[in-house]
Amino acid sequence: MATITIQDVSRRSGLSEPTLRYYEDVGLIGPIDRDENSGHRRYRDEDLHVIEALACLRAVGVGIEDMRAYLANWARGRAAAAEQRDLLLRHAERIEAEIAAQQARLGYLREKAAMWDARDRGDTVAEAEATQRVVDAVGRLRGLR
Repeated sequence: MATITIQDVSRRSGLSEPTLRYYEDVGLIGPIDRDENSGHRRYRDEDLHVIEALACLRAVGVGIEDMRAYLANWARGRAAAAEQRDLLLRHAERIEAEIAAQQARLGYLREKAAMWDARDRGDTVAEAEATQRVVDAVGRLRGLR
C-alpha cells in the first residue's frame, strides 16, 4: 500500500500542514499512520478521501463541529442522508445570504459611481435619477445590519 507524506497531502488538498495536524488532533482525521523509522505521518488513500471532503467543506466556510457531523453522517450512509442534506442546505442558505449582502454592497458602489459619473458629465437629470437609486441602495445596506 502506497503512503503519502504530509507535504504531498498539503499540496494535493490545499490544506496547510498545521491544519492537517490540527484536524488529526481534534479527531477529524486519523489517527494517521507513522513511518516506523522517522515517525513522520504517512497518509493512506482512505485518509485522502476524508481530507479532500474536509478541504471542500473548509473552502465553503463549514466549521469544525459541522465537519464532524458531516463525517459522522457520511459514515452512517443512507440512514443519515436527510441529516446530511439538511446540513449542506443550511450552509447553502448561509452562502446565499452572504451573496445577497455582497450584491447589496456592490449595488451601492455602482449607483454611487453612476451618480458621480453623471455629475462629472454635468447631466443633472441622470444625477438626480442616480441619487434616488443611491438612496434605495442605502436602504438595502441598512437591512444588512
